[in-house]
Formats: sequence, structure tokens, C-alpha cells
Amino acid sequence: MWAFFERLLDSSMLSPHGICLLWEPQLIWLHVVSDACIAAAYFSIPFVLAILVTKRRDLKFGWVYWAFAIFIMACGLTHVLSIYTLWVPIYGIEGMVKAATAVASVFTAGALWPLLPKILTIPSPFELRQVQAALEEEEIKSRDAALLLQQVRDAQRAMRESVARLTAIVETAVDGVILFDAQDRILLFNPACERLFGYQADEVMGWDVSMLMPEADASSDSATRHFATGGESVGLRKDGTTFAMDLSVGQARQDGELIFVGIVHDLTARKLTEQQLQQAQKMETVGQLSGGIAHDFNNLLTVIIGNAEHLSEQLKARPDLRRFAEDICQSGERGAELTQRLLAFSRRQLLQPRTIDCRSLLDSMFKLLKRTLREDIEIRTTSGPGTILAFADRAQLESAVLNLALNAQDAMPSGGHLTLATELVTIDDDRAFHPEVAPGSYVLIAVTDDGEGMTPEITARAFEPFFTTKEVGKGSGLGLSMVYGFAKQSGGHVSIYSEAGLGTTVRIYLPRANTGRSQADPSDGEDSAPRGYETILIVEDDPFVRSSVIRRVEALGYRVVAAVNGKDALQQLQGDPGINLLFTDIVMPGGLSGWELADQARRLRPGLPVLFTSGYALETLVEQGRAQAEAFVLTKPYRKIELAQRLRDALAAAAVSS
Repeated sequence: MWAFFERLLDSSMLSPHGICLLWEPQLIWLHVVSDACIAAAYFSIPFVLAILVTKRRDLKFGWVYWAFAIFIMACGLTHVLSIYTLWVPIYGIEGMVKAATAVASVFTAGALWPLLPKILTIPSPFELRQVQAALEEEEIKSRDAALLLQQVRDAQRAMRESVARLTAIVETAVDGVILFDAQDRILLFNPACERLFGYQADEVMGWDVSMLMPEADASSDSATRHFATGGESVGLRKDGTTFAMDLSVGQARQDGELIFVGIVHDLTARKLTEQQLQQAQKMETVGQLSGGIAHDFNNLLTVIIGNAEHLSEQLKARPDLRRFAEDICQSGERGAELTQRLLAFSRRQLLQPRTIDCRSLLDSMFKLLKRTLREDIEIRTTSGPGTILAFADRAQLESAVLNLALNAQDAMPSGGHLTLATELVTIDDDRAFHPEVAPGSYVLIAVTDDGEGMTPEITARAFEPFFTTKEVGKGSGLGLSMVYGFAKQSGGHVSIYSEAGLGTTVRIYLPRANTGRSQADPSDGEDSAPRGYETILIVEDDPFVRSSVIRRVEALGYRVVAAVNGKDALQQLQGDPGINLLFTDIVMPGGLSGWELADQARRLRPGLPVLFTSGYALETLVEQGRAQAEAFVLTKPYRKIELAQRLRDALAAAAVSS
């Protein structure tokens, strides 16, 4: 084998190829340049293929490119050897290079034919563009489908949210919502309806809507027409009770079928409020009437009591006759007590409110009631925690509790239990308590018995003046009306809860005291009637009252100047500089009230003391807007000692201020 290669490579016996060309320069250079260009072109192709394969890792059949690059490189080398053999006869080497080139070419060609089907499957640029266009069209369709699907999903979600909101509204609505079809079958029954009618939704679904109305309403017409009319109606609960309701009905079509939606509003609270307002208006009307009667009656009692007292003093030497005068005076005082109760009911009495410790007040009332009530009445007191201070007239509150206790005793003829309780309570805006009661903190005083109780009809009229269920002569019918008026005038309220055969509870709500209110007690006066020597100007339009007052004031040692109205009084003041005090009625004819007279009198005589009197002093104070704390007011009728003390009080106050 080695000898074969030696003979093949031995060129000693060979001649260069240039000899064949006779060393003709043109031919020599023609071959050299041509072979050089071919070799250069062949050598550049493998570099291009190497760069392509290296950069494009995704090319299929990359080894074919490398094989083709070797084949081209061998071809180029043969042309280089052709140039070299023009001068050096190395035909053996040139032959081996050509053999290698032949092998490479055969291998490359042999490899390409099996790859041809696979190469043909590689899409052309045109096919790629078609595929790309198809993909883009498919992408657009897919995107449109996705958008449509998203829109459908959004619509479904919006529908679900809308249904959820509608369901939430129906489920949480304060008013009842009923859905029923043209055959009156109930299709929807919300929780508010469950609370109103007492049925659960599954109990009424598919039933006739007329089951929710009393038989009279349900049988008079179809439920649909009845509901469609709307307005006020009556609802029937599961337990058989009825309630007032307001109906509002609309209709629509669902899948071609007529359906109805009924809105049910409970009118129970409104009806109760209307009844309370009607009761309050009735009580106010009765109060105004009773207040006017009490005013005129007090004028008469002032004359009767005054003359009876004067007559009693004149008959000291005749005890037999003096007794009649004293009986007249006592009867007048009883009449005055009745008018005071009328004034209390009509809220026209003159109260002197102050801070009251309700716990200690009930303790003191416990001792009083122990001595006052029958022995078969067991009395108990209870109180809430903390300090319980009310702002009211103590004497009137004690009288109110005593009245309630006596009423409770009458309601327990065979004995029983009487409970006095007090605590602090709060009335807020949400509580349907009473239209006249303002929200805030109140002191509650409750008087409870376990006696005969009252029917609803009697309870509704319990506060009316002169209404009584007692026998003639055993009650005036003014006890509860006095309690009612006292509570209202004090800025509070009173209520009754009673059931026949079980007992009664009367609750008095009074304003809670604060530190800004005075706790001083009113003056109690002196035991004996104080006298004086000053000059008093008495202004009274009623001649009988004026005559009685003049006589009583003169009996106390004073000099008296009388006037029938405000104009006459001003003339008396201008003509008599010795007048020391103005004693005037508040309500007088002639266009000049007692308040206005006092103002003009003080312009003429600065510092002039004034004592006012009236049968309903507080009403006038409120109407005139002149309820000064320093004003001295003597309420008719009055005893001689009260008149004497108030005269001295007014004169003393004027002396201190001067």
C-alpha cells in the first residue's frame, strides 16, 4: 500500500502541465486566472454556509450544509492544484484531492435525494404568507369570539348582580312585598310579610292571596281586584288578629302571563299616633274649658272665702253663728281645691319646681301612706341605681302620688300590694312613645297595684275631668286629671297600663334635674298674718272681688286706694304720690293687662313694688311671655294670711332692691 502511494506521489518522471501549453503566456495566464477565480468563489461558499448554520439554529438538516461546504471546499482546492501543476507535476496529489472531492460529492448527492421529500414539505414564502393570513383571520375570529364570550359573561354577571340587588331589596324591605299571578296564587312572600302576617314563606306559596284578608274582604270580591284598588285595608294575621295596612299594587307581564306586585305598609303605628294625637287634642280642649271655668270660679271663691273670714272675725262673741261662717270658709276651701285640680289638669296652676330626690320622696311617702291606707294594703318601694333627681313641684308631686295611692286602695277592696318605684329612663327618637314627649332623660315614678284593673274603654277616659267609676260622693273625678295636668305642665308625661282583674300601673315621667336649676325651697310664710300701714292701690275689675279684697286689706291695717281698670289705676298713681304698692289683677278689660299696667306704673314710679293676682296666673304668664323670676303672684282664691304675707314680701323685696 505504501509503495502504491510512493509511486503515485513520485513526479520525477513527469512533466509540468505548462509544457503541454508550450508555455504560451496567454494560455498559462488564462488557466491561472480562471482557476484562481473559481477557487476563490468555491472557498467563499463554505464560509457563507458556516455563518448561516451558526446563526440559524432552527434550520433543519444542518449537517447537509456542512457536507456541502466540505464538498465545495474540495472543489476549490482542485482548482488551486490545477494552477500549481502548470509548473510542478504533482499529479498524484491532484488526483487524490479529486478522489476526495468525488467521495464528498457522491456522499452529498446521495444524502440529498432521500431528503428531497422532506425538503419539499418545507413551506414556501407564499405558503407561509397564506398560512399567516389564515392564522391572522383565525386570530381575529378567536378574538371576536372571546370578546363575544366576555360580553355574554358580563351580561350574565350584570344580570346576577341585578337579581341579587333586587333580591336584597325585597328581602330587606321594611314594607311587605307580595308577588301573585292572575289566579291569585302567591309567588313571592318576603320576610317583611312574614313579620306582618305571621306566616313563613313556604306556608303560603301557591295559596290564594285572599287568605291574608278577613273573610268579609276576601269574599266580597276577588283578591286581585281588591289588592288592585290599593288604599287602606285590613290584613289578617296567622293568629287571627287583624291590622290596618296600606296597599299599593302594580302589574306586569312575565312570559305572556299577567302578574301583580303588592306593597303592604303597616299602619298600626300611624293609627296609634293618630289616636294619641286625637286624645291629646281632646284633653287640651277640655283643659282650656276647665281652665276658663276655674278662673271665673276662683273669683267667686275669693269673695266667698274673704267675706266668710271677715264675718268669722266679726262674730267672735257669737260662737253659734261663727260656726256657720267657718263652715262657709271651709266649703270655699274645698271648692278652691277642686279648682286647683282643674287648673292642674289644664296646666294653668302656678308651679314652684325645684330639684327633688325621688328616692327620699318615696321613702317619706311610704311613711305617710302607712298611716293613711288600710292595714290590708302592703306597701313596697323600689328604686333604680344612682342618684334620681327630678325637677318638679314637690308638693304637687306628693299630691299626685297620694292621689294614685288612694285610687289604688279603692281598686283593692280586699287588700293587695301597692308598689312605688322610681328610676331613670331615656326616651329616644326611635321610640314610639307619645307625640308630645320630647326625647331625653326623664325620671320615672310608677305606682302599681294588683287590684281590679280597668277595661280599655275606661283607661281611654281615665284622665278626663269629672269622669269617675266610683259611687256618687266618693270621688270628684279630678284625681287622675290633676296628675295628668301636673305631669304635662312640668314638661313630662303620664301613662296608664291596666288589665281588668290584674291591676294597674300609672307611670309619671318628669324632667331630670341638672345642676343649673335652683334647689331652694319656696317660702313658707309666717304663722300669723303680718300687718302694715302702707298705702295699697288695688286694681280689680270684678266689683264683688274688689269689695272683698279692699275689706281684707284694710283689716290688715293698710290704707287702700281702689281702681276698676288699668287706665283708672294710672290716674290714681299720678294723683296720689303716697301709694306704696300696686296690687293688680292680671287679666282685665279695657286693653291694659296687669303686666302692662305694672310696666307703665314703674315708668311713673320707678321701683314701685307690684303684687299680681289671677285665677290662672301661669297661663297669663306664658301668653304674655313675662314670667319673670322676681314677679310676686298670688293665686286666687287665697286666705287672709297668704294675702298678708305676700304683701309684706313684695314690700320687703322693693325695700332691699332700693
